[in-house]
Parts: sequence; structure tokens; C-alpha cells
Amino acid sequence: MERAFLNVEASLTGRRWVGPGAEPARRAEAMMQDTRLPLALCQVLVARGVTAQEAPGYLAPALRDLLPDPMVLRDMGPAADRFLRAVAGRERIAVFADYDVDGGASAALLLTWLRAVGREATLYIPDRIDEGYGPNVPAMQALAAAHDLIICVDCGTLSHEPIAAAKAADVLVLDHHLGGETLPPALAVVNPNRQDEDGALAHLCAAGVVFLMLVEANRRMKAKGTQGPDLMALLDLVALATVADVAPLVGVNRAFVRQGLKVMARRDRAGLRALADVARMDQAPTPYALGFLLGPRVNAGGRIGQADLGARLLATADPAEAAALAERLDMLNTERRDIEAAVRAAALAQAEARGLDGPLVWAAGEGWHPGVVGIVAARLKEATNRPAVVIGLEGGIGKGSARSVSGVDLGAAVQRVAAEGLLIKGGGHKMAAGLTVDEAKLPEAMERLAELLARQGAGAGGPADLAVTGLLSPGAATLALVEQLEEAGPYGAAAPAPRFAFADCAVQARRIGENHLRLSFGDGMGAKLEAVAFGAFDGPLGPALEQAGHQRFHLAGKLEVNSYGGRTKVQLRLEDAARA
Repeated sequence: MERAFLNVEASLTGRRWVGPGAEPARRAEAMMQDTRLPLALCQVLVARGVTAQEAPGYLAPALRDLLPDPMVLRDMGPAADRFLRAVAGRERIAVFADYDVDGGASAALLLTWLRAVGREATLYIPDRIDEGYGPNVPAMQALAAAHDLIICVDCGTLSHEPIAAAKAADVLVLDHHLGGETLPPALAVVNPNRQDEDGALAHLCAAGVVFLMLVEANRRMKAKGTQGPDLMALLDLVALATVADVAPLVGVNRAFVRQGLKVMARRDRAGLRALADVARMDQAPTPYALGFLLGPRVNAGGRIGQADLGARLLATADPAEAAALAERLDMLNTERRDIEAAVRAAALAQAEARGLDGPLVWAAGEGWHPGVVGIVAARLKEATNRPAVVIGLEGGIGKGSARSVSGVDLGAAVQRVAAEGLLIKGGGHKMAAGLTVDEAKLPEAMERLAELLARQGAGAGGPADLAVTGLLSPGAATLALVEQLEEAGPYGAAAPAPRFAFADCAVQARRIGENHLRLSFGDGMGAKLEAVAFGAFDGPLGPALEQAGHQRFHLAGKLEVNSYGGRTKVQLRLEDAARA
């Protein structure tokens, strides 16, 4: 085992600090000499697998360079042709979408594109409780009776019977969930996670797949002398879906989000503008804002309210309608937080009683709202660094959501447990999955899932590990450095924001509010840096640092820019500390 970073085997919060190791450190030093970039930035680039030669292109990613040819995806040609034929023939089109952010954004992409060419489409979002995830037979039969073309987005890959029931219409599937051994009887199934795909684009969310289909549609229109709608203006939707669906921010996804944030900053889209206002976003959008401010509000309708509210908000061009929908979603999001808090407390207590040191953390409870089990699973995963499953039980049947950690393919494991008959149904993608289980088979199903996840290494990394990118001095934490580090972003799934350690620091700290901590620290070389630790008094961090006295500490956290009162300065978002 590598020696702990700064020899921190057990920090104030009980975590072991893990650094990059000798070989990555050597490569970062060499990159710094070759490129003249700051060492801290080189450490981030090396962690991403970027070489010195690749660094300039990585720091300035161009969508045109990273955008794949849509035709590398199977069925893309037939899908684009059928879509354009429906548009040209003024056929009746229905969009069947999942009720989450990715489904809503995918639907909004199609509806916005169609509106730009003078066409409309019917939006159908299933009710989470009454209909469940994905196409169902009654809905597909009804849509097929009234439409010529049904486009299923962010769902449909495993929906054999419902798609077969839509005999009166053609069906296209634009999805990213893990495919089975056979495909449903759709005209086209465009999905980078089909079993006969090579996996090169497996990181795309559904909105990314839909965007590629629109790229191909525009290309075919151009070949016939017709200008298609502006696709770059749609990237705010792709960025929102990519971040909210926790898709890895690698390859073209990184370019989607970088460019999409710029589009979103223009505030051109009525729905996102209204949502940003009710969320009180007063700065340029960031991945954090997409994942924690906008995304949960878009999701709130599908979780505990009317399923189509989020998609309608993202698709509308009417400012008045957007404002009304945003207000409604904001209210539902507040209600969702209250429900989630109760389920989270019960689930955590149950999981702790069962034990948090295995390859899987799980909890199940009678009457737990199906709209919040996914969020609670994510919270358990974050708290334990292990895949987590949370299940709501009703009438002997459990419906649950699961969230995974990096490097563990949860969707494949859930799908296998379903194929073995221990689940009624189940599927998803690497980082998230859904499942339905008979309560009588629940313990056996979770035991089997844990066994499969353990084979992939789940549970090997202790919940106490804290990954540190490198060492920094307070004087080196400048605005210029933070701006350069942002060029290596955006940060998110599979591309975590860099975390730096500051060694042997004198600390002055004070409590702010009920349980937060603000501090100033220096290493004795003159420069000082300010830091903030939210929730520090919920654990041992706050009391220890508030009473620091003459003790010196190693500190670890993420750099950020704090703009307040007309002043802009760098601060550390403190996450952990250890006595030096």
C-alpha cells in the first residue's frame, strides 16, 4: 500500500489521505517543465491521462474536434431518415420520454428542433407511480392509434412488449440504457450501450444521443440544399442532461458541457431562465448549479408531482408559461426535500444496522416514496463510497433505485440479477439503475447483487479514503491558478474537481451560523488563505479547528472563487483536516 499523503492515516474525520503516487508525480513535474504550466494544473492533467502534447487541446476543447460522426452508431441512418420523412410529410409525431432531467431535456431537444421547422409533436411522459419507467402497452397503443411516428427517448431499449403493441405506428428508440441480448421490434434503436456497439460512446446520456441524431438530420438536410435549425443553441439542454444524469465528463461530454454552459449564460431559453431565477442563481451557470440547483427542480415534477412539468418547462418558448412552471417545480422541490429527509434518515439507520463495510449498502421500507429513493441511494453512496440501493415497498412489491461508484458497472449487475429471476425487472447504466423486486426475494436478490459487485471491486476502497491531487502553499492559491484549473474542467462524474492539501498550517477559526466554520490559515511564509467549511460542527472538524490554539494542521479541500461585496478572492472549501 502507498504511504498515506502527508502521512495522514486518520484525519479529524477518520479518513486516510491518498495522493497520486510517485509515478504520476514524476509525470506532472516533467509536464510542468515541458509546458510551463503550473504544477497544480499539470497534476490534474496527468490524473486525467493527458500528455504534455495533448495539454493545449485538452485545455481548449473544440466541439467540432470531439464530436463523433453520428453514423458510427448503429441504426442512426434509418432513424434520421424516418424522422426527416415524418417532418417532410407533416406526419403526426409523438415523443415518449422518461420523467427525469435526461428524458425531459431529450424531449425538449426534439420539440424545440421541430418547432424551428414549423412542426409540433405530442409529448407523453409516464406517471412514475401509476405507469412506472418506460413505455407501457396501454400508452403505446393509444399513441400509435393517433400518430404515425413515436420516438422513445431515454427509454425503450428493453420495452419489447410495449413497442410490439404500437403496431399502427413506426417507433424509434433514442436511448443510452444498457441493452439486452435482443432488441425490441422498433424501426431503429440508436443506443451506444447496445450489446453490439463497441462502447466508444457509452458515456453519452440520452440527450447526447438525441443531439447526434439531430446533427445527422441537419447534415442530410444540408446535402439536399436545406438549412437545418441552429444546433449550437440546443447545447444548454445537452449540458443540463449530461450533468444531471451524472454522465462521465470525458470526451465529447466535456465539450457538450463547456459549450452548453456558455449557451446557458446567455439566458435565451425561457424555461431555464425562469428556473434560474426561482433558484436565485446570481452568477454564471456552473456544473454545480446544473446538478444541484436546476436539475433537482426539473426532476421534482416527475418525482412527486405531475410527470411532464419538467419537460414542458424545458421545451416552452412562452415566458409566462415558463415562469408559472418554474414556480410550481420550485414548490414541488421543497416538498420533495422534506419527504427525502425522512426517508434518508430511516434508510441510513437501517443501512448502518446492516453494516456499511460490504460491497453494497441497501435499505428498504414500507411506504417510502418512489420519487425520492434514487436521491437517497445517491446520498448513501456518497456517505459510504459504495454502490447503494434504496427500495420502497408496497403490497409485497419493492420498487427501487440504485447508484454506483466509479469503476463499478451497476447496470450490468442489476440486469444479470434480473435475468437470474431474483428481480421482477431491472436495468440501467453503469452509474445508476432501477429495479422491481418481490419482497420475499429481497434479501436473496441483494445478497446476489452484492456478490456480483464485489467481483468488480466494490467495497475495496474504504469510505475513509480522501483522494488528494497534490500539495499547494497558501501563496500559490491565486485567482490566476483557479482560472487555469477551470480550463481543465468542467468537473463532475469521472472528472472530479482537484483537491489540494496545505501542510503544517497555523489556523484561526470562528463559527458562523449554527454549524459552519470560517477560517484563515498560513504556513508561516507570509501569505494567508481564507477557507469555509459548511456543516463543520455536524462532526469533529468544527470543534477541533475552532479550538486550534497553537496547534498546526494539514488542511485539504477544493479551491473556489468567492465574489462578495464587489471583491473577488480565492478561498478553500475545506473538506478535511489532520493535526500536523
